Amino acid sequence: MAILVNEQTKVIVQGITGREGRARTRLMREYGTRVVAGCTPGRGGEAVDGVPVYDTVAEAVETHGAFDASVVFVPAPLVRDAALEGIAARIPLTVLVGDRVPVWDVLAIVRAATGAGVHFLGPNTLGCLSVGRGVLGMIGGRAASATSWFRPGVVGVASRSGGMTASMGYYLCQAGLGLTSLVHVGGESIVGLPLLEIVRRFEADPDTRVIAIFGEIGGSQEERIAEAIGAGEITKPVVAYIGGRAATSGVRFSHAGAIVEGGRGTHEGKVAALRAVGGVVVDSFDELPAAAAAAVARLEA
Repeated sequence: MAILVNEQTKVIVQGITGREGRARTRLMREYGTRVVAGCTPGRGGEAVDGVPVYDTVAEAVETHGAFDASVVFVPAPLVRDAALEGIAARIPLTVLVGDRVPVWDVLAIVRAATGAGVHFLGPNTLGCLSVGRGVLGMIGGRAASATSWFRPGVVGVASRSGGMTASMGYYLCQAGLGLTSLVHVGGESIVGLPLLEIVRRFEADPDTRVIAIFGEIGGSQEERIAEAIGAGEITKPVVAYIGGRAATSGVRFSHAGAIVEGGRGTHEGKVAALRAVGGVVVDSFDELPAAAAAAVARLEA
């Protein structure tokens, strides 16, 4: 199985006529994703690589029926309205690729998604990829790369870093492992599906046996995973690397979601919390593939 996306996921791309929308739609389709329609206001009636374009999400739904996921490729000031349009159509998952989305806009999206009973990934996310089944967003860069880098297996990847999501998958596979799904939760201070929610989905996925995490300083996402492990909610082995060891209070590491303030969200605190409940936290990123391989071997012993 896989989480968030598979070959049956019916997708609409909002902002499909823009440069990123066009390029990433090609990636998704070449990887096997079922992109059925696109949406750009004022561009209805056009087509992008054979995908019909509509002025609104509602028009696309009227023509093609309900969608399972929307991927949004629009500039930050337009993300709120695009996300709310997809949420109003009750699309179960919206992927918000854009970065620097105003926090008040993200809060409005959170309220709308919660009220509609749907979910969103991001903002500032590269999306998610289920190996050999589908991709939402831009993980892998090109379909040829994604196909050659990632092979199917039993490790689920959850990451707070966009670049490290693909790197984790690549090095895990180079070490002889395979993957179920890779998910970049997004780099902003507020995200729709944080690490814990992705880990919970991996916990429920029968094909995922080990969960590999790239965490960072800032926030409390990793501590919440530790709490869930301690409470018995997460029973599968968790292997993690936490970036930002050298950062001090007030230092932002890479993006808005990774900032240490007033001693909260420290590298030391996250490592200690995970280790205290039995999680394996490596000191160097290079050690992560071997730690994941050891976890898989213990399960097979």
